Parts: sequence; C-alpha cells; structure tokens
Amino acid sequence: MIRIQPLTEINADDLVRLVSGYTSNELFRVSRTETDGNFTLKLELTESAGPYHKRFNPEQDLEHYLKLPELGFSFGAFENELLVGLALAEPRQWNRSLMVWELHVAEDHRGCGIGRMLVDSLSGRAAEAGLRTLVAETQNTNLPAIRFYRSVGFRIEGIDLSLYSNADFPDGEIALFMKKIIG
Repeated sequence: MIRIQPLTEINADDLVRLVSGYTSNELFRVSRTETDGNFTLKLELTESAGPYHKRFNPEQDLEHYLKLPELGFSFGAFENELLVGLALAEPRQWNRSLMVWELHVAEDHRGCGIGRMLVDSLSGRAAEAGLRTLVAETQNTNLPAIRFYRSVGFRIEGIDLSLYSNADFPDGEIALFMKKIIG
C-alpha cells in the first residue's frame, strides 16, 4: 500500500535513484514566426527520428534540492519504508505560485496513480497556503511528462527557446512551462 506524506528531508541516494530520466518516440517540434505585427510560437506533435533517451543528473542541483523539504511543500510516496515517488516544490510568494522542481515516480511503480496522488497533495498544500497555481517545467522531448501533467490538470502556458543553452532552438530541447490553476 502506498502512502503519501510530507517530506521533511531527502537523502542524495534516493534523489539520484528516483530522478532518472525518460524515453520518448515523439516530441513537440517548435516553430517561431516574427514580423513587425505578429509573433507566433507553434508546437506540433511529431515522431522523433528514433527513441529519444534523456538521463537526468540531479547532483548538479543537489544542494538546492536537499533544502526544499524544509520549506514544507514537498511530498514523498512510500511503499512500506521505501521512497517510490517524490515531489519537490518551492513556494514563490511574489506571484503566489508553487514551483514543482521535481516530480518523479520509480519506474517500476509508474501507472499506479502515485503521480496523481503527489500532485493532489501539492495542490492541497498550495491551496492551504493561499497559492493560486502549480508551475512545472519540462522539455518538448518529454512526451511522457507532458501527457502526465495534462492528465492531472496542467496546461502548457509558456515556451522558453533558450533556457538550457543558446543553441536550443530549433532542434534542441525546448523548455515548456505548464501550469495547474488551483481552486
């Protein structure tokens, strides 16, 4: 049986184990048109040339991530005493949002509703704190995450063509920002 509970701390080994990566055979191709009177960004779902594999390296942000549970907006999914899912989030009072830095479920526990339970916990905690929205960032190549976020009420609200590097657009990974309105 899975139980969701607030995280008061997280260890580096669990973080590295859960923040693994993804594989996708599709991506959202991003196009941009800009004239004096018009600016358009377009996302078009296409098949990738082959499977796209991405491995995450949470160690580069480890110091930041290890501090997030202290803020009171992070949750863990536990099977017995084993952490099988996590949601690390940080409130941003200036715009009353909750930034979801990491949301992951162990590969052998995916598809069981754990991600949805974590998002529900985040939403409830954010509402209690008077926040208005959850914000998540993912890549145009991460169709599994995009589909998951959409299934739990998020929608794409922003695109950053150069968040990861100056060479992201047009053929690299493009940052998509997704939001779920609370209330």
